[in-house]
Amino acid sequence: MRYLVFSFILILFLFACNNPQEDYKKHQIFRYNESKSITTLDPAFARNQALIWPAHQLYNGLVQLDDSLNIKPCIAKGWSISKDGKIFTFFLRTDVFFHASEVFPNGVGRKVNASDFVYSFNRILNPEVASPGAWVLSILDKNKSGSLNGCIAINDSVLQVNLKKPFPAFLGMLSMPYCYVVPNEAIERYGKEFRNHPVGTGPFYLKYWKEGEKLIFRRNQNYFERDKCGNHLPYLEAISITFIADKQSEFLEFVKGNIDFISSVNSASKDELLTRMGSLNPRYEAKVKMLTGPYLNTEYIGILVDSTSQSSKSNPLLIPNVRKAVGYGIDRAKMIMYLRSNMFYPAFNGFVPIGMPNFDRVTKGFNYNPVLSQELLKEVGFSPANPVPSFSLSTTDDYVDICEFIQNQLNELGFDIKVDVYPGAAYREMLANSKLNFFRASWVGDYADPENYLALFNSENFSPSGPNYTHFRNKNFDNLYSCSLTEVSLQKRLMYYKEMDSLVIANAVVIPLYYDKVVRFVSSDIEGMVCNPMNLLDLKVVKKVFK
Repeated sequence: MRYLVFSFILILFLFACNNPQEDYKKHQIFRYNESKSITTLDPAFARNQALIWPAHQLYNGLVQLDDSLNIKPCIAKGWSISKDGKIFTFFLRTDVFFHASEVFPNGVGRKVNASDFVYSFNRILNPEVASPGAWVLSILDKNKSGSLNGCIAINDSVLQVNLKKPFPAFLGMLSMPYCYVVPNEAIERYGKEFRNHPVGTGPFYLKYWKEGEKLIFRRNQNYFERDKCGNHLPYLEAISITFIADKQSEFLEFVKGNIDFISSVNSASKDELLTRMGSLNPRYEAKVKMLTGPYLNTEYIGILVDSTSQSSKSNPLLIPNVRKAVGYGIDRAKMIMYLRSNMFYPAFNGFVPIGMPNFDRVTKGFNYNPVLSQELLKEVGFSPANPVPSFSLSTTDDYVDICEFIQNQLNELGFDIKVDVYPGAAYREMLANSKLNFFRASWVGDYADPENYLALFNSENFSPSGPNYTHFRNKNFDNLYSCSLTEVSLQKRLMYYKEMDSLVIANAVVIPLYYDKVVRFVSSDIEGMVCNPMNLLDLKVVKKVFK
C-alpha cells in the first residue's frame, strides 16, 4: 500500500515536469493536518469540525452558505416557500452527477435526482442508522405509520418538503452535512463501510485513505459549479490530510512548509506566532497570512433563575440587580487581552454573537462600569455592612483562568465569589439537571439563524430535555418566539429576534463574556481562503500561486 502512495505522489510531482500545465497541476496540492483524527467520511455522522471539513469537500446539499452565511443555491438552483411556511419546493439542477464508482453501471457517475434526497433524508431519520443529525429533519411531516412522507419527489428535478409546522430556520439547516445527498446504490453496496467508501457529488473524491496516517482527495473533473468567470471548480488538483496528534509538531511542520494551513491558536505556539496584542509576529509576515473573523460561539456566564429549584434557597442571584451588577463588574476587554491574546471579541452586546447574518451589534449589552455595579447593589440593600451572600462560579479546568479573573474583579466590588472546578462529565450532568446556580458555559451555533441561540430561553426548552439551562420563563419572550416561528418575512422575523435578545439582557439571565473568532494561519502562496462564521473549510475556490 505504501508503494501505491509513493506512486501517486510521484505521478503528481514528477510526471511531465517540463510541461507548464503539469507544473501547475503538481503545485495545486493543498495540505492540512487533522490532529483529532477522522473516523468517518459518511455525512450522516459529521457531528464535529474534524468530520465536517472532509465531508464538505466530498458532498453537496440542496443549498449552501456563502462566506457571510447567506443561503445560496447549490444542487437546488431555486426554491419557493408556501405562505404558511410549511411547504418548501426545490427545483434541482440537471447537471449534477455522483462521483464515478463501481456501484454504478460501467463505473460512471449517475445523475442526481429528487428521489436521491428523499432517500438521503429517510436514511438520516432511520433509527437503525442512528445518525446524530436526525434532529435536523425531525420537523418533517410523517404519516400515521411513522414513515417519512414529508419529502416527495414530484419528478426528477422537483422536490417537495412538507413540515409539521412552520420553521423559517429550516432552509439554513439544510446546508448542514447531515442533509448532503448520497446514492442508495453505495449505501446498499457498502453498508456501514460507506464510511470509508464515500460517493458524493462534491468538488473532490476519495483517492486514498490509510487511517491515522494519510488521507488524499482528488479533483472531481465533472464538478458542476464554476467561478464568476465561468471556469470549472475546483482549482486544486488534490487535498492531502495528515494526522499529527501533537500540536507543537503540527506547528513545526507548518513552519517548515509541509502544511499549508493551521486553524486556531494553540498554547504551545501562541507566543511564537502572535504578539502580545494578538497580531501576527513580524518574523512570519513574509511566509504566513493570518486570517481572522467572527465565529458563531458565545462564551457566557449562565444564572439559574428558577425560584422553585431546591438549590435556589437564599440565592442572591434571583435578584435582577445582583445579576446586572455582575454584568457591569467584568472588564471584558482586559480579560481578553491578558488571558486570550485578543483572539476573541469582548461581548458588549447580546447573546446572539457577532457574525450572525443581519444581526451584528444590535443589542446593547454590559460594558465595564464598576460604579454602576456598586450602585445596583446599593439599590437592593447590599453594602459593606450588609454584603452580598457568598455563591460559587462553576466551571471546568480549561476555563479556570477566566473564572478566577471574574472572581477577583467581582470580589473587589463587594461580592464573595468562590470558584468550583468540576470534571467535564460531572459538570455537564450538573448543568443539565439544574444543580448549578452560577456557571460558565458556551453555545456554538449549529446553524446560522438567531433562533438557534434564542431557543435557549424558551420556557418549553427547560433542561434536562432542552437547552434552557437558566430556566428563564417570560411570557413576552415566549410570545415573541412563537411569532418568529410563523413569520416567513426575514425582516419581520429579525424584529422579533432583536426584541428577544434585548429581553434576555434586560433580565440578565446570562452575562455574555466574549464572542469567538475564527483564526487561520495560511501559507503566503495560498489564495482564495477566507474565514466564515461557521468555520467551514471551503477548498473549492482555493488555489496556490507560483512564486
